[in-house]
Amino acid sequence: MRISRLHHRRDHRALDIQLKGYRLSTAEIIYHMPDHPELLQSFVWQLYDLAPDFPELHKFLDFWRSNLDGPLHSVRVMTKDLIGAGRYRNVEHSFALH
Repeated sequence: MRISRLHHRRDHRALDIQLKGYRLSTAEIIYHMPDHPELLQSFVWQLYDLAPDFPELHKFLDFWRSNLDGPLHSVRVMTKDLIGAGRYRNVEHSFALH
């Protein structure tokens, strides 16, 4: 019972932030390996963030630059609206099965 209430609260929190304009955002961060700078490594970051400015991602990248040894090579960002207008599709034919 307790787990379902916790899950229910988490679902409402996610819905609340989406209604405030946050979108699920994913960033692929490519960085140079600290011990082997000629090699590149990939890191995937995902969080709800506000497009197009992505303040949460910028906070994370600032933290990366100031605290981690692997220099950034590139960052690719993808975002998706999870809440939006429903799609309407006109049905021209319908069939009944017995």
